[in-house]
Amino acid sequence: MKQALTKTDFNFPEQTGVYHGKVRDVYSIGDKLVMVATDRISAFDVILPEGIPYKGQMLNQIAAKFLDLTSDIVPNWKMATPDPMVTVGLRCEGFPVEMIVRGYLCGSAWRTYKSGVREICGVKIPDGMKENQAFATPIITPSTKAEQGLHDEDISKEEILKQGLVSAEDYALLEKYTLALFARGSEYAAQKGLILVDTKYEFGKHDGKIYLIDEIHTPDSSRYFYSKGYKELFEKGEAQKQLSKEFVREWLMENGFQGKEGQTVPEMTPAIVAGISERYIELYENIVGEKFVKEDISDIPTRIEKNILAYLKSL
Repeated sequence: MKQALTKTDFNFPEQTGVYHGKVRDVYSIGDKLVMVATDRISAFDVILPEGIPYKGQMLNQIAAKFLDLTSDIVPNWKMATPDPMVTVGLRCEGFPVEMIVRGYLCGSAWRTYKSGVREICGVKIPDGMKENQAFATPIITPSTKAEQGLHDEDISKEEILKQGLVSAEDYALLEKYTLALFARGSEYAAQKGLILVDTKYEFGKHDGKIYLIDEIHTPDSSRYFYSKGYKELFEKGEAQKQLSKEFVREWLMENGFQGKEGQTVPEMTPAIVAGISERYIELYENIVGEKFVKEDISDIPTRIEKNILAYLKSL
């Protein structure tokens, strides 16, 4: 039996549709969504050929924890987690933009800056900054929420409003929530000896009210540094030890893959897959501050289906 869940094909009572995302499969049942965090892994907007054991469980449990820890800032879509890999929540009409917030200059923003660009998503970046340097205050660099198979694109606040993707009133709230969530996440990270470097949030509306949706503060949607050693490494111009999916991107780039046409994903050997899984467990334990408890993965689809059906029956 395969020990990573890379595909689901459930058919629940009163199910009206299913959406297969890069990592999550979302089932529509009435006014609820049943979101299954699979073990798929994506990088450069490409789903890699091998699943990562326990990845879905880790992401779902981290997201559930942070949704609970931030519900006083903004209401969120989560109603229950009937299985370690599943969240059930309110169906919301998602905004077509992702709110990306950056506290430090790194990753794609650094690659853009290094090429000579001094404005990202309409936000001016001063000259003379170094890789992994903190911004004076966190900046918001939104992106469009692309249709399946297409790339998300950077976009400015001005362009979002001009295109009517989000109303001015709603966008003001999205900015407010984004910065408050990032501040809360940063405080929590500091207590765990970490720095929340950057992250993304997605929002939607239900009955005219804005809700936080999808995942939050996971290593797939966020980047963390270790606080200890950050200053010394920064001053030496050396790479920070990261708690994020960036190590996967770096491995792909080292092996000649950046999601561009004609490039082939390098072979994901059992050793590579096991190494990625172990690194995700390290991320989980550092971010959550608890030992990761592995669920039984001998027959994941049957376990998930049983747990979801029991939850739906209890409603």
